[in-house]
Parts: sequence; structure tokens; C-alpha cells
Amino acid sequence: MNKVGFFRSIQLKFIIIFILLLLVTIQVFSAYFVRGLENELRENFEESIEASVDILQVNLEQAFSKERSDDDDEPTLQDEVQSIVRVNDTTDIMNIQVVDMQSRIIASSDTSHNSNINKKTTDDFINNVLRFGKEDKENAYNRERNRIYRRTVPIYDHEQTQVGALYIEASLEGVYNQLDDINRIFLQGSILAITVSAFLGILVARTITKPIKEMRRQAQTMAREDFSQKVNVYGRDEIGQLAESFNDLNAKLKHSRALTEEERRKLSSVLSNMSDGVMATDRNGFITLLNDAAGILINQYPEEAQGKFLLDVLQLDENSVDISELPDSGSMIIDFSDNEEDYLIRAKFSTIADEDGDITGFITVLSDVTEQEKIERERREFVSNVSHELRTPLTTMRSYIEALTDGAWKDKAIAPKFLAVTQNETDRMIRMVNDLLQLSRMDNKSESLQQEQTDFVDFFNHVIDRFEMNVSEKIELHRDLPNEKLFVWLDKDKMIQVLDNIISNAIKYSPEGGTIRFKATKQKGQLLITVSDQGPGIPYDKVDKVFDRFYRADKARSRKLGGTGLGLAIAKEIIEAHHGTIWAKSKEGKGTAILFTLPLVNKKRRGQ
Repeated sequence: MNKVGFFRSIQLKFIIIFILLLLVTIQVFSAYFVRGLENELRENFEESIEASVDILQVNLEQAFSKERSDDDDEPTLQDEVQSIVRVNDTTDIMNIQVVDMQSRIIASSDTSHNSNINKKTTDDFINNVLRFGKEDKENAYNRERNRIYRRTVPIYDHEQTQVGALYIEASLEGVYNQLDDINRIFLQGSILAITVSAFLGILVARTITKPIKEMRRQAQTMAREDFSQKVNVYGRDEIGQLAESFNDLNAKLKHSRALTEEERRKLSSVLSNMSDGVMATDRNGFITLLNDAAGILINQYPEEAQGKFLLDVLQLDENSVDISELPDSGSMIIDFSDNEEDYLIRAKFSTIADEDGDITGFITVLSDVTEQEKIERERREFVSNVSHELRTPLTTMRSYIEALTDGAWKDKAIAPKFLAVTQNETDRMIRMVNDLLQLSRMDNKSESLQQEQTDFVDFFNHVIDRFEMNVSEKIELHRDLPNEKLFVWLDKDKMIQVLDNIISNAIKYSPEGGTIRFKATKQKGQLLITVSDQGPGIPYDKVDKVFDRFYRADKARSRKLGGTGLGLAIAKEIIEAHHGTIWAKSKEGKGTAILFTLPLVNKKRRGQ
């Protein structure tokens, strides 16, 4: 794009505007000038008054210090003071008074019949000087509401003894009349400058606003998705270049809208042909879009389901499930089973966010997992048969060792001990094989869970009760469980196995006098279970390894207590099979806590 010349650029227009603004600025500065002039005039006025005060002070000091005789021809003090006051009376000074120490006015510039001469003054402004001997000044208003300047000073004789006070009252109206004349001149000039500036501003603004108005009309047309019109280009300045850019934007938006419409059709086609159900909701959880697969899974027509609340469509209890917490739960198994057949749906939740990270809606993906549950059940039966066949030779081996233990050995003191160790190791191998078989089944997804809707708090209390009856009195079991029913889908046998492994480890590693704490809390659509002990703890870099197969935090103690190193690995597989998560927290010397989560579910009730 060619460079715009100075005389054709918008910069020249802004220079003209700047000149107009500068003119207004001059007017603003003129106000500061008037204020400064006011201060200057007042200072000059006060200086002239101070000069008169200085002359009067000198003359009055001489008059009060003069020694007088009883000669009748010699003027009295009052006559001499009155003469001094009359001589120094000027046009600016309205009133001069000389007061003795008894507050009596002995001389005044006002010699009319209403004069206060020989009367006592009640003016505190004067009496304060007589009392304290300090000069004073002030600006005030007289009875006619005219601005005046008041000045009072003490009068001393040659011995520096205060003998009275001098009071001067001068009018400020002359100063302010001059300021009013100057303000009137500035006001007339300002009005003229504003008038000229407004006229020039209109001419300049029209050259700028005309193409902008056209672009505004074009923007409104584009907002109605009409991209057929273009903005007129009147020149080659910045405004003209903006109009060209606006036309380019119009063309690109037209192209982008076409691409968006094409992508929308593609997305619609993908959603229509997906085997999984997809539902989109707004930020409040009301359905805005769902495909045919979702309608089939929830047994509702897509048109009828739009606008409904997501929790109502999925038949979840709004009191126990918060719509805003569903994405944090990841997924949830929803039971749509009836008395005739099983029907389970897995719902996966995610959020839709704008560029600022604010949530604008939710996406729910539905899939039928009923057949998966059936397949898992069949695999579990197959692996169970295989494990039975493997366990038979190991059991036979143990029987032979027991028979040998009862035989005639030459060293009857040592041989039985060896055979007992062999027997214990055989038992441990059998347990290990059993654990490995179970892990194998889980790895191959061949062991399905016999899940049922269960109040976990009641279930957890039942498991803890079993341990409480057999645990040592030196170990305390402390429960921190809520007083409410929290329902989850779980396989009770498998979950008992998980809790047995976790609690057994806690008891195993707890010191005498230690406390094992059990806690269950509800958070974000999930149930969080915590089992913590006060054992030796696990190093920070090895906490995540406790769920690895055959890993032992304390190998010597684990072997001594008969551990296989597979308990927590099995627990992890079972928890993940329940769509939960398990992890550990520990600090050396501070104990260990095993935590896991289970998704809270609500079972659909029909025929009630």
C-alpha cells in the first residue's frame, strides 16, 4: 500500500483539531492568569496600605512620646493625633481610628456627628491588639456587603511601651472592579474563540465522520449476514485505507462464514452417524443439542428432549448431584435397568469454555455398557476354572510336605523347623498364585464386577467392625464418617478385599498406641475414602510405587508378616474397575494415608 502524503493524510486534520484544542487551552490558562493578576493587585493594594500604616505609626509614636506642658496654646494629644489621621486619610482608606489602652477612640477619620470619638470600641479585632500587643489583618465584608481590608497595629512610645492601637479599614471594591473588567474582556474573547473553533471543528469533523458513518452502516449490514455490499473509498488517506481494509474484512468474513457453514454440516453429519450418544447443554444444564444415538439410548425423541434439564433426562437426583460438578467426576454409570433386563449406560462429562476460560456449556457422551458387563462375567467364570486347576498341584505339594514332616528324621530337633518354613513358603506361594491369577483376570478384563447399589457408609462401618473385634487394644480405630446415605455401585466382595488389604497394611505398620483413622467425604459427584495410620511412613520418591506389583516399602518386615506385595496392586485394579482412582500420601515418620474415590450414582426407579 502506497505511503500517504502529508497534505492528504488524516494527520493534517488532527493538526487542525490540535490547534483548536490549543486555543481552548489558552482560554484555560487565561483563567489562571486572572487568578494570578488578582493576587498581584491585592498584594499591591496591601503594600500601599502598609506604607500608610508605617507613616502613621511613626507620626503617632512621636505624638505619644512628646512631652506636653499646661500651656493652652499647645495642641493636646487628641488634637495632634486627629490632625495626623486627617493628613494621612487617602481615597483607598475608608476609616482610620486611633485607640488608647482603655479602648477609647481618641481620633478617627470620620468626624461627622455620628463619630465614635471619645467612645470605647467594642470591636474584638482592635481589642485583641490592645490585650496581646500583636498586629493583625483580615479580609471581611462591611454592613453594605462590600469587601474591605482591615489592619490593626499596636502604637508604642519612645520607650517601646504600648500606648494604643491603630486601626485602618480600606475598600477592596476597586481591585475587584478592575478584575471584573479584565474577566469581561477574557469572556468576550473566549466566546469568539469558541465560536470560530466550533465552526472549524464542524468542517473538519464532516470530512472524517462521513466515511465512518458509511462503515457503520456497512457493519450493521454485515451483522445481518449480508456481505454483498461494500464501503465507498473517498481518498487515499488513512480513512480511505481503513475503508479498503473494511472491504477486505467483508470478503474474508463472507469466506469464513461459508467455511463455518460447511464445518457445521460436517459436524451435523458426524453426530448423526455416531454410535455413541452426544448431548450438548448450556451453562445452566439445559439441553441444546443431541443426536439420534443419544435419543435412542435415553428412549426420547431428540426434538422433545431439547430444552429439558440434563439431570432430569438422565434421571439423576438433583439434590445429590450438582450439574457444575459433573465434569470433575469424569464418568458415571447410570442404571436404566428394569425388572425384565439389565440396561447400563456410561455417561462421560466435559465442559465447553470460551477463550477467557469461562464455562459456556457441557458435553455428555453416552454409551451402552450392558454387553461389556456380560462379557466380563463370562471371562471371570473361565479364569476361575483355570485357577482351580493350577491350585490343585500346589495343594498336593503341601500335603506331601506335611507327610514328610510327620516322618522319621534323624535330627528331630531341626528337621521339623525346616519343614515348617517350607510349609509357610508354600502357603505364601499359593497366596501369590491366587493374587497373580486375580491380577491376570483383571488385566484381561475377564473378571466382571457384581455391582449393586450400596450405601457405602453402612458397608464401610460393617468392614471396620470386623477388624475392631480382632485388633490389638493398643491400636485405636477412629471413624469420621458422615451421618447420611451415600449410594455407590460396587461389588461388595471385591470392595471388601480392597478394604481388607488397606486396613491390614495399616494395622501391620501401626506402632503400639497408634491410631488408624477412617474418613469418607462427598465431593464433586464422587465419594472420597481415606484410611490413614501413624506408621513409619514412606519416602517421598517411593510413594507412587506402593501400587506396583511386588513392591514393598519395608521388604524385611513385609516378608516376616507374610505379605506378597500384591495387595495394593489388586486394590488398584479393583478400584479402577469401579471407575475410581486410588493414591497414597505419606511422609517419613508421620504415617501413611491411602485414598480412593468411587463415583456416586443414582439408580432409576420404575414402576413405582
